[in-house]
Amino acid sequence: MQFGMTEEQAMIVETTRAFVEKELYPHELEVERTGHLPMELIKEIQGKAMEAGLYGANMPEEVGGAGLDTLSWLMYEKELGRANYALHWTCVARPSNILLAGTDEQKEKYLYPCMKGEKWDCLAMTEPGAGSDLRGMTASAKQDGDDWILNGTKHFISHADIADFSIVFMATGEEDTPRGKKKLITAFFVDKDTPGYSVREGYRNVSHRGYSNAVLEFDDCRLPSSAILGEVHKGFDVANTWLGATRLQVAATCLGRAERALQHSVEYAVERKQFGQQIGKFQGVSFKLADMATELKAANLLTWEAGWKFDQGTVTESDMSMAKLKATEMLAMVADEAIQIHGGMGLMDELPLERIWRDARVERIWEGTSEIQRHIISREMLRALGG
Repeated sequence: MQFGMTEEQAMIVETTRAFVEKELYPHELEVERTGHLPMELIKEIQGKAMEAGLYGANMPEEVGGAGLDTLSWLMYEKELGRANYALHWTCVARPSNILLAGTDEQKEKYLYPCMKGEKWDCLAMTEPGAGSDLRGMTASAKQDGDDWILNGTKHFISHADIADFSIVFMATGEEDTPRGKKKLITAFFVDKDTPGYSVREGYRNVSHRGYSNAVLEFDDCRLPSSAILGEVHKGFDVANTWLGATRLQVAATCLGRAERALQHSVEYAVERKQFGQQIGKFQGVSFKLADMATELKAANLLTWEAGWKFDQGTVTESDMSMAKLKATEMLAMVADEAIQIHGGMGLMDELPLERIWRDARVERIWEGTSEIQRHIISREMLRALGG
């Protein structure tokens, strides 16, 4: 079993980290204090990311991406994760790989413009009454001849305010299951200027300032059948096929933030003196550092193993859930301990620690709550014995 990085992976890490430190770190404080990411700044950093070969690196080479394998991509995501989320997600964009499921015509209209930085996409699943229970969604699409009529509301939709189109999941029917009737889901492309489709400002969020969310409303929004992504009633198949690694992406960005917080803590433990000695010599601090480093390493190993198994075709839902669960809960612990080590200064925005602490909270909620991840892990264990 090999634990070292390849030469190519080491170069990816070095290049991405250098870009993050030079191009993203200088803008963090402004974005955090204003909660706003100006479009001119987005375009400026976007251009530099393209020149560096970092833009859309999650996508295959044949569509203009870097063609990274999953493990290398996660290493790239970890380095991006060190910075303010809005800066790295919006400016060093990763168009959703669900766009690869489109027809040739849909790729020309949506995928390739995203790869060129001309368009942004967003995904719309969550509803006010249907979060983790996506089968409980009430927003619907009904067929009318060759068209479909969409009605309903989606919320918590990330960066929909700047997205040129949305990939919307709608209930389009029902099916009988051993546990009763369940919704059939279909995915649709919806352009921003489509009549009956509106984007409203979302909620103020304590985490990831500058990374906006929105409320999407559909009022007799008419779409042609050509707007369907995948097949009718097969929206979950599309999502499960193309969005499976998003939990690993969340895990990887958490690793980057935790590593940054730990680095600050170690440096501070050496620099800061109290009672005539470095605070790192007190067990109350040194044991914290040891626990933080141990938890971070454990989360790293779970994430890298899941990424490696993803490429081998052997990854399980449990593997990805374990990585996501461990990394997100580890980040919360590391961020909290980092602030404790720094004392009052840890809560000041001159350091990135209070931002990392705030941002950590949402990671245990989106892309599947910690409770959902535990359910997936335990379900896989019990089913093996007929439970």
